[in-house]
Amino acid sequence: MPVKESEAIVLRSFPLGEGDRLVSFLDRQSGRVKGVAKGARLSKSRFGSTLELLSYIRIWYFERETRDLVRINQCELIESFMDLQSDYASGVSLALISEITEAVLGEKEPADPQFRLLLLTARAIRTHGALPAVLAYFTLWTARLGGWLGPLDRCSRCGRFVEFEELFTSSGSSELSCADCRDAWLKPISKVSLSFGRKALSGTLGRLLKDEAPLEASAEILSYGLDVIEYHIEKKLISRTMLTTGASGSVEIESKE
Repeated sequence: MPVKESEAIVLRSFPLGEGDRLVSFLDRQSGRVKGVAKGARLSKSRFGSTLELLSYIRIWYFERETRDLVRINQCELIESFMDLQSDYASGVSLALISEITEAVLGEKEPADPQFRLLLLTARAIRTHGALPAVLAYFTLWTARLGGWLGPLDRCSRCGRFVEFEELFTSSGSSELSCADCRDAWLKPISKVSLSFGRKALSGTLGRLLKDEAPLEASAEILSYGLDVIEYHIEKKLISRTMLTTGASGSVEIESKE
């Protein structure tokens, strides 16, 4: 039973038994993996704080073909995001991107692009805070990597290129219709929001954040991206219920009280 060594990001961890932890992590080489960290909850645990939410770690673990869970042997912390948990908005945003990543990825399917996207987004939340632009970038790229997102600049029905018009969609559908093809019950997405979405998908997150992102537009396209993801994973995101859109169009975090 050879030991595997890889970089990983902790997605979730749960108490198991009297002193162990059940850990879901994104292995950079092997994809999403679940394992048991023996004694991780004991006061003198060798794991320390390496198994906290979104910890970027180097991990060593054993895997047997006949078992679903691997045995985590050792972790070394590369980068921690535990300090962001003291800010409620940032903490909820980290929980959201972690929940989405775990929901969209199958077990043990290589997912290096998602690994890099998750780490990039967590670092952006540390630097810029829980901005709707950061979360919108993450959700749009997650939907694109999943193969669920169509072009944001053309009608899916007639194929007409649309750049300076609003488009229309139904909740959960990635298909967009122009004003000529729309059904009466479809809801609009503004041309400013679509422009922001196209910009997010055509460049880097750093370049996107250099310009002052319109709050209402980034919040609207974030909602669109989350709808698409929820439709394809066939369940509601728990962390999303703590996100609300304020009057200014910014994404706010509901109070814990």
